[in-house]
Amino acid sequence: MAKNNNICGGLYTKKVLKTFQNPHNYGKIKNADGIGKVGNIVCLLPDQNIHINSNVKEINNISNKDRVLSHNGEYNFVESGVKRNYEGEVITLKNKLGSVSLTPDHLIFAIKLPEGDKFLRTKNRKGLVPAWYHASQLKKGDIILYPILKQEQDLKYIEINIPKPKWDFKSFNIPDKVSLHSDLLRLFGYFLSEGNVQDKPCRTFITFTLNIKEKDIVNDIKEISKKIFNIKAIVRERPETKTVVVSLYSAKLARFFKQIFGNGAKDKKIPNFIMSLPSEKQKSLIYGLWKGDGCVNLNRDGARAGFVTISQSIAQQLKVLLLRQKIAPSIYIEKQKIVKGVNHQKSYRIHVGQRESLINLCSIMGIKYSPKSYPSEKAWFDDDYLYIPITNIKEKKYKGLVYNLEVKDSHSFVSEAFCVHNCGDVMWLYIKIAENKKKEEVIKDIKFETFGCVAAISTSSVITDLAKGKTIKDALEIKKDEIIKSLGGLPYIKYHCSVLAIDALNEAIYDYFLKNKKEISAGLQKKHDAIKKSKEIIEKRYEKWA
Repeated sequence: MAKNNNICGGLYTKKVLKTFQNPHNYGKIKNADGIGKVGNIVCLLPDQNIHINSNVKEINNISNKDRVLSHNGEYNFVESGVKRNYEGEVITLKNKLGSVSLTPDHLIFAIKLPEGDKFLRTKNRKGLVPAWYHASQLKKGDIILYPILKQEQDLKYIEINIPKPKWDFKSFNIPDKVSLHSDLLRLFGYFLSEGNVQDKPCRTFITFTLNIKEKDIVNDIKEISKKIFNIKAIVRERPETKTVVVSLYSAKLARFFKQIFGNGAKDKKIPNFIMSLPSEKQKSLIYGLWKGDGCVNLNRDGARAGFVTISQSIAQQLKVLLLRQKIAPSIYIEKQKIVKGVNHQKSYRIHVGQRESLINLCSIMGIKYSPKSYPSEKAWFDDDYLYIPITNIKEKKYKGLVYNLEVKDSHSFVSEAFCVHNCGDVMWLYIKIAENKKKEEVIKDIKFETFGCVAAISTSSVITDLAKGKTIKDALEIKKDEIIKSLGGLPYIKYHCSVLAIDALNEAIYDYFLKNKKEISAGLQKKHDAIKKSKEIIEKRYEKWA
């Protein structure tokens, strides 16, 4: 047996890892003569939040009208959803972005850290290869990948398509179309953090409630309102509450703000057209948001910035915006509580303390920050992902419904804390058949597409090598032990991947016989029936709901 390689923590042999990193015959055959698909479904608990359409929604409420964020940083349509009753272990994985509970065999895009002091250093971790790992394979300290949103569409103007009521004689007139530039995005940020719409008959307007010391925000709101909408802001100071209220009297503008942002601190959200803007343009919105509900403290031990909101949507959307700026946030949930007789609602706190992240945030906020220390960073970015360690793992017994999604193209979706595959190990095997000189049917070409763990991809690659050029009869004689031997061994818990590879080949050959109305041997029929029965047993447990 080959010596174990450290790249996956000593779990796999060198041959497995080499095959995984450079698989043979990967891809799809157009107009394949036979196609075999095998795999299994895995699930999340019903209250897990999934990123959809630039917002979040619990998985049990998602429909096939939604698009989910996938591991490639793009939005993909949900084709369907399934649910089933489950009783057994569930694993909760936590990192600085949040926590997610799921069945142990669910696949997560991650990096397993090898043993040894070498990989305590981030520069050495960056050379490790990410892969899909079952939740049960991961441990505290392993690195999870979180995608950076790639969707981008610039807008030069926005239309304010709100008709003015006939009885509205007090509102200032505003343009029907305005330029979407930094000033307006800054105003949007102020509204999301400090604004509200008073929507009553004959009395509809916008208010911003600020601390009486925040005169720079007051003046900025006044200038932007006058410059863009030709509205004179009315400012009223309330010394008894140490607040200042800025009012914009335009029913049309108020209803437009309510339409795109929602109303009330708990229900506000950032509209999709802003979430899709170029990242450079989004800096102005982040500035307005953080200026209103955030702070930056560079004088404390361990400089840190903080932001708080009672809107779950704003917290999760701001996370997405920060990641696009290469800012790694930590998100904490503060439960509802009563302090000195005052009821404090459930809130979401975002902290930024990592050195490079804080430098980037301070740059957006126009704050000079020159850190004196260079602490080691446990998380890092590249152009596509944030790499962030698992901070805690818990296992518990669970009995109840679990849910999953079928996602078009990417076959993955993103939760609050990490991206997951929409199924367990799944293999597609494509074959082309031709006759040799002896008039025997041989597998002339064979390719695979596998969404799964290291072992699943490696065994898929090996089965194509073993089957290519063989007669159909000889291909059907390939055993799991041949696959395992070709890879220099597999961990016992991964033997099922070699069985899946053989099943996929059998199903591709069965599909070829069926399409060409060829006689199917009793042995092949028996194998197919067993695979079909197993699939039916699994599918009976599931109910489609999306």
